[in-house]
Amino acid sequence: MAGSYLLRLMIAFEHLTYRYPDAAGPVLHDLSFRIEEGEFVLVVGPSGAGKSTLLRCLNGLVPHFYGGAIAGRIRVAGRDPVALGPAGMSDTVGFVFQDPEAQFVIDQVEDELAFALENAGLDPATMRKRVEEVLDQLALAPLRRRSIHTLSGGERQRVAIGAVLTLQPRVLVLDEPTSQLDPQAAEDVLDVLIRLNHDLGLTIVLAEHRLERVVQYVDRVLYMPAPGQPILLDTPATVLNQMDLTPPVVTLGKALGWWPLPLSIKEGRAFARRLKLSPPPGSPPPVTAPDPIIAVRHLDYAYDGSPALADVSLSVRRGEFVALMGRNGAGKTTLLKHLVGLLRPTRGQVTVAGLDTRTAGVEGLIRHVGYVPQDPGALLFAETVQEELDLTLRNHGRPPGDYTTLLTALGLAGLEGRYPRDLSAGERQRVALAAILVAGPDVLLLDEPTRGLDYAQKEALTAFLQAERGRGRTVVMATHDVELVARCADRVVLLGDGQVVVDGPARQVMSESLVFASQVNKLFRDPAFLTVDDVLRAVEASSSTGYNGRRTWRGCV
Repeated sequence: MAGSYLLRLMIAFEHLTYRYPDAAGPVLHDLSFRIEEGEFVLVVGPSGAGKSTLLRCLNGLVPHFYGGAIAGRIRVAGRDPVALGPAGMSDTVGFVFQDPEAQFVIDQVEDELAFALENAGLDPATMRKRVEEVLDQLALAPLRRRSIHTLSGGERQRVAIGAVLTLQPRVLVLDEPTSQLDPQAAEDVLDVLIRLNHDLGLTIVLAEHRLERVVQYVDRVLYMPAPGQPILLDTPATVLNQMDLTPPVVTLGKALGWWPLPLSIKEGRAFARRLKLSPPPGSPPPVTAPDPIIAVRHLDYAYDGSPALADVSLSVRRGEFVALMGRNGAGKTTLLKHLVGLLRPTRGQVTVAGLDTRTAGVEGLIRHVGYVPQDPGALLFAETVQEELDLTLRNHGRPPGDYTTLLTALGLAGLEGRYPRDLSAGERQRVALAAILVAGPDVLLLDEPTRGLDYAQKEALTAFLQAERGRGRTVVMATHDVELVARCADRVVLLGDGQVVVDGPARQVMSESLVFASQVNKLFRDPAFLTVDDVLRAVEASSSTGYNGRRTWRGCV
């Protein structure tokens, strides 16, 4: 019996403690758990809890690449990553980073898949066989001779997975593989992972903030609350029932006492059908002015002759919150860059706050427009958070001020003296936002603002953006985060192949979409319900629902 159990054990952490160089304390403290062969395990927790560090222990990147002090014991497929390092573990653990670009070496798909095999010194016949198998497994054969830089985000992520699968690892480790992907591309990548797990028995360990995308597919969830706090490794329903911030369907199920706790739309529908809801009171109309602050007329733009935007026309009124949505490569970021003057139209005209972007230049536009790109590091130059905000005001010819209210609203209080680039991804994102907002721009442009944010940080950002919308600030946001759009946006502009496909009220556009609908809308298929709050308000307003005032749905327990 003992021997059969040992054969099934794939990953074992025994009292593992790890501290980064110069860190005040360990990020992993006395960590012990086991994962069996063939399991699909999701690692969750707030930013800074140590999720990425844990993943990097599995292939020896920690401590070999990062240094620091490590104690305890790790075994992966019976091997010691601390002793062997990344090179020694590469045929056992395949590691896929959050940004696939970070691990590409060669620009052609087929050559990238073969690169690791060449380094391993495999004979040509074996190499050819393994590359062909991976091309078939991941549906990459039609892309085999494509340049990687021409692929979509989802295609690049599949190539990154394929590049590690050619070594036939026993464990596949992925760090937020869907964070940069639109909903459909994310589904495509997750379909690949499910197939690898079910059909090949591959053990998969995946860290992800957007739990609504993946939690229904995994066997167990490893919850890391914060450094030094005990972890929880159990079934998804058991773990999520003990977490404060969860995906919308789970949040609704917990609020109404649904059990077993639904993890997917399919599981939630059985409970939703029993609810008899009156439409909730309508949301207050957005605070808008009749005159447009942004006007785009027949905009064309091409990168090196390749069209990116084609005949785009739209206007945004003062005080509107507009979400730009669409698949990767649809033109969302390109449009935002036009609104701040970083790109000039090939044809057409863009005016912002009465300024023509072709003549005003970036210097003139940033007095009215604040732009936060996908990579917040592009905006961070100073030694401390305080100096970062001071720098913005000096660039606008204004003296430094008191930032307490702004930093508190963004959950950054107490970080004034920290070096921005040493902060977590979510904290850097919010510091970049603070550095833009301190100047009080009329228009705020956000490009994937929830990328890398955990649920608590996303909740804080959502509350802040809702407050800014209420104050009448104009916000244009490019995002794949349908839940953020459902809670904040007045209007959705859906782009496809560089063109405006749909432009209308958020409730209408999202409820008519199969891809860009929120979880709650998919659950009820009614434009009256986009968010959990919509449903709870309707429950409270329905006199015959059986709702008892303590958020327990008696008829569904």
